[in-house]
Amino acid sequence: MVVGTGLLMTPAATVAPGGISLLSGLFTATSALSVTGLVVLDTGQDFTFFGQIVILSLIQVGGLGVLLLTTLLALVVAGRAGLRLRQSVASETKSSGIGGIKPMVLRIIALTLTTEAIVAVLLYLRFRFFYGDPVGEAVWSAIFHSISAFNNAGFGLNADSLMAYVADPFVTGPIALAVILGGLGYPVLIELFRKYRFPLTWNMTTRAVVVVTPILLLTGTVFIAAIEWTNPATLGALDWWGKIQAASFQSTITRTAGFNSIDISQMHPASWFGMDILMFIGGGPAGTAGGVKITTFVVLAAMTWTEVSGGRAVNLFGRRVSRSVHRQATTVIVLALGLIVVSTMAIMLNAPDLRFDRILFEVVSAFGTVGLSTGITAQLPAFSQAVLIVTMIFGRLGPVTVASALALRSRPIRYELPKERPLIG
Repeated sequence: MVVGTGLLMTPAATVAPGGISLLSGLFTATSALSVTGLVVLDTGQDFTFFGQIVILSLIQVGGLGVLLLTTLLALVVAGRAGLRLRQSVASETKSSGIGGIKPMVLRIIALTLTTEAIVAVLLYLRFRFFYGDPVGEAVWSAIFHSISAFNNAGFGLNADSLMAYVADPFVTGPIALAVILGGLGYPVLIELFRKYRFPLTWNMTTRAVVVVTPILLLTGTVFIAAIEWTNPATLGALDWWGKIQAASFQSTITRTAGFNSIDISQMHPASWFGMDILMFIGGGPAGTAGGVKITTFVVLAAMTWTEVSGGRAVNLFGRRVSRSVHRQATTVIVLALGLIVVSTMAIMLNAPDLRFDRILFEVVSAFGTVGLSTGITAQLPAFSQAVLIVTMIFGRLGPVTVASALALRSRPIRYELPKERPLIG
């Protein structure tokens, strides 16, 4: 963050004479490194080619993860990674063991670069031969958007994001596919690649993500389409097929990335609230997505259903969920809600003229490292932007750090207190 901020503040990084302010540089670097996508400056207009390279580099580093890159560096320099580092990486990436860290890291790097390259080629062909963009512009735009999409960052080079391509499936399609793949999480992608023919052998994480992801995508599509179908400022001006495309794309993006093919600021407040829920849930664990993660949401839903139905054990996909996972999921949810509440109240006190629904949308977007905005980011006071910076950092590192710490922490129990049941509800 410090290096990225310093580079973005240099005159070579921006078109503004003398460079940008410390707050703008820090906000942009944090948003890129946390793969969020919230911006206070126009990426394509306010930053030079050098500045855009800095932003894209931060996105790639943030998407892969600091621990993953540290491990790769250790493997390159020393030929091995220390035990503590391997334990941390195994916990962060949800790996089953620490012995296969090196091949796992190499697989993740290869998977990332291969997906980004394929999406970049598809976008280049569309930009170059359909829209007639110059070769250099088409190449850079394709590379930038492919990396931003797979890493679920949502940074774009156009002031209106992807609104110019709202009805073009050859642009929105590859980007949406890259966002979905990046949002599944590396453990899920690796297991799908290795065991795609044997779904019965998939672990609980893979099954949860593979089953729930399409449900969330379809639910979000129907929800957005139903509310915005006749809104002339969003879907109303499109034909029926364009409306379905736009609603589907926005549902995909809302879960984790910050692109938009329709004007978010003109959407109905009910749509914002529904998108808040999707942004809060996020994508799969140990990947480029944000939020509390699908598996956390599924475990909490299973716990609720078990309690309501009078069951004794929480079961998912033919397996019993460990009680320690119950506590981890609850802890992540409670801490996430606490962060959102505190951040929202802080901005409300600092910017009393702004509506609550817009502030809440901004905060949830920052926490979920999504990057969607109703258009108030740049006009927020300095303190409110600082609050969003902190929220983005905790949104990216918080759930991972808390879950990893709970998983790694192991201490012997020397005694147990007597049980008592307080009144609930």
